[in-house]
Amino acid sequence: MSWSGTFEIREKAPNRSLEILTVNGAAFRQGFDGTLGWTDDPQYGLRDQTGAELAETRRESDFYHTIDMRKLYSKFTFVGKDTVNDHDVYVIEAAVPEGGPPERMYFDVQSGLLLRDISLRHGPGEPSQYEQDYQDYRDVDGIKLPHTIRHTSEGTLVIITVEEYHHNVPIDDAEFAKPAAE
Repeated sequence: MSWSGTFEIREKAPNRSLEILTVNGAAFRQGFDGTLGWTDDPQYGLRDQTGAELAETRRESDFYHTIDMRKLYSKFTFVGKDTVNDHDVYVIEAAVPEGGPPERMYFDVQSGLLLRDISLRHGPGEPSQYEQDYQDYRDVDGIKLPHTIRHTSEGTLVIITVEEYHHNVPIDDAEFAKPAAE
């Protein structure tokens, strides 16, 4: 079965994010306002994030995530070399401060770019393994950014094809706030 939709990510320094996925008229939203993480989806409705789920969203919402990795993870361990999509990669395990299994990051030996990350994701149900592959890196305003992102979780594959990136767009902080309950 194949569906299509739109996926929009808005980010603002230092630590605000909003993701909106719309598929077949259904909207899935996740936000972080700098303190509070929340989700809104057809299955579970509008709810606050807590515990490990909130910690994951807080870490991912760090606008400078790549630069702040030493602050966001408690320890890094080189675990070897591997191959991702015909690229030789260095595999690094990043320990999460709140405990639990470490995230695995796969960096291209030649370019140093992140090609894959694997982590355990938390939500209202049982935690699940979440894998993301980053492909088709292109230069955007002097920054190499992926234009294809493949998410795999619980046997479901979501392929995101990035049409455009916009930098330095003013965004009101209110956009990241948890919406009022209907």
